[in-house]
Amino acid sequence: MDKKFYSLGLMSGTSMDGIDASIIYSNGVDILEVVQNKYFKYDDNFINKLSDLKNKINTSSDLKLCLSDLNNLERELTILHAKFAGDILKDFKKNIDLVGFHGQTIYHNPDEKISKQLGDGKLLSQLIKKKIVFNFRKNDIENNGNGAPLAPIYHSAITKKINKKNIIYLNIGGIANETFIDKNLNISAKDLGPGNCLIDLWIRQNTEKKYDEDGNIAKSGKISKIILEQSLDIYFNNKISQKRSYDINDFDISFFRGLTLEDGAATIVEFTIEIIASKLSSKDIICCGGGRKNKYLIERLEKKINKKILNIDEFEIDGDFIESQAFAFLAIRSFLNLPISFPMTTGCNKDTIGGEIIKN
Repeated sequence: MDKKFYSLGLMSGTSMDGIDASIIYSNGVDILEVVQNKYFKYDDNFINKLSDLKNKINTSSDLKLCLSDLNNLERELTILHAKFAGDILKDFKKNIDLVGFHGQTIYHNPDEKISKQLGDGKLLSQLIKKKIVFNFRKNDIENNGNGAPLAPIYHSAITKKINKKNIIYLNIGGIANETFIDKNLNISAKDLGPGNCLIDLWIRQNTEKKYDEDGNIAKSGKISKIILEQSLDIYFNNKISQKRSYDINDFDISFFRGLTLEDGAATIVEFTIEIIASKLSSKDIICCGGGRKNKYLIERLEKKINKKILNIDEFEIDGDFIESQAFAFLAIRSFLNLPISFPMTTGCNKDTIGGEIIKN
């Protein structure tokens, strides 16, 4: 691959607190250079609107019932992405060839062949005058895939850079997932279960905070063994535990109501790590995503699996921006007609090219 591109990746994750933006220079096979990373925070009013709408949409029929609100919020979200893209590009002296626009996942149910991300690629292209690649999950789902996870092919490129094979990338975002890269750079991946979604929801509902910094609240609490055992028993005896791809709406915190703030946080963290550990492959592990910063969660998981978990930042890679870099990378692959998902990553029936391209 001789042709190289400057690509901007824009990612609004399950925390719904802002946009991660990354510029990379790559041929879509190897990462040649990560040029810039930047985070743009949403204001509280927009965060509340996103969260309120997300909470209203629990079934596919809710998408139709909330269509007007979805359209209005999609336009607002796209305009914010355009503004933030302009901010990161104003000081960038070279031409951006592509923009990978993930948007905001509002409903994900591969069994229904639906994965709805808010984000208008055509409008974004008109606003920033760039070639946009978006709607990355559609083709995979149409080929009987789960539409997630999509970052594994980028993890493979990272593996070439750090020269460490036969490893697991454990990504703890709202949902936890793993990518296994073997010694021959073959990749496989799967969602594991809840990541930050339950503990973040508990903290938001019971405090003024958005998350439990370093896991200090959970660390100060006492695990309710009875509630933990009951909630795990129900989870593992439910068909949802066998899913390959999850949405944060697949999980809830109703089981933990009635516990104190601290005890609820401690019990939810234990519930989370029990599920992750039950599916996590037994290999060397490199952790990325926001959950890597929850020291208590990582300590509990290390104790559970009896294994040291490495932090991706130890390899001079900023773990906050893996997904925004990934969608910049996927935009390049989509443009070059290279597959972005595979039977061993999403369960699709063939290597699948993704991403809808809007040419400015």
